[in-house]
Amino acid sequence: MNIRTINYNKDIARVIINDPKTYNSLSSENLNDLISTFKKLDKDKKVKVIILEGAGKGFSAGHNLKEVKNLKKKDKYNKLFNLCSKLMLHIVEGRKPVIAKVHGAAYAAGCQLVASCDLAYSTKDAIFATPGVNIGLFCSTPMVAVSRKINKKHMMKMLLTGEPIRANYAKEIGLINDCFTKSKLNSEVFKIAKKISTKSNLTIKIGKQAFYKQLEMPLKKAYSYTSKVMTTNMMAMDAKEGISAFLEKRKPIWKNK
Repeated sequence: MNIRTINYNKDIARVIINDPKTYNSLSSENLNDLISTFKKLDKDKKVKVIILEGAGKGFSAGHNLKEVKNLKKKDKYNKLFNLCSKLMLHIVEGRKPVIAKVHGAAYAAGCQLVASCDLAYSTKDAIFATPGVNIGLFCSTPMVAVSRKINKKHMMKMLLTGEPIRANYAKEIGLINDCFTKSKLNSEVFKIAKKISTKSNLTIKIGKQAFYKQLEMPLKKAYSYTSKVMTTNMMAMDAKEGISAFLEKRKPIWKNK
């Protein structure tokens, strides 16, 4: 298994794609292992935040092209791309916030993986690309995630040229939240993860699921839906505790109920 899980502490888990020989490719094996890992962490009541990173020289080069070339049959290609989509959907639909910690390159499905995470931070020298056009394979599935983070013109330029963009520009167009020096990346990502981990698990779960659902709705429907979500959230013990704690000027004691 090329996926390692390490706990920073009881609240924060690090998921490491540990396949540096293939630049942490999203092979069928690695995709299946990532899905299993995220499912396990989603059920772990102790874990509040997940940090996703790659071992070795970079984050992920995307699909393993040697594997892709050897599949040959249509049904096998379809199975691989559906498996990759399953991972991305699981990250988006999962209960826990997922933070991408990126160094080196995040290409094609690797860039898709970054875009699928709730937050993303990188080193200042990290690069991002959807370079499929260069090898005759348009990055159609990667663009689904990335195009939901950046605007159409920026996305089309990445897709049509295949050229990589640097971290500062990726931040400017909204693909990542921020970028730091190599020496600071780890501590900065841990800082934001720690801050999130102090919140109510239940509130985060409710909010994350509602955020992605309302994005795809017309404005009127989105307000109707989120009004119901707010009402459900308000009935939770943690909402009542949080409001009481604020009014009483004390720290809330979350029950995650």
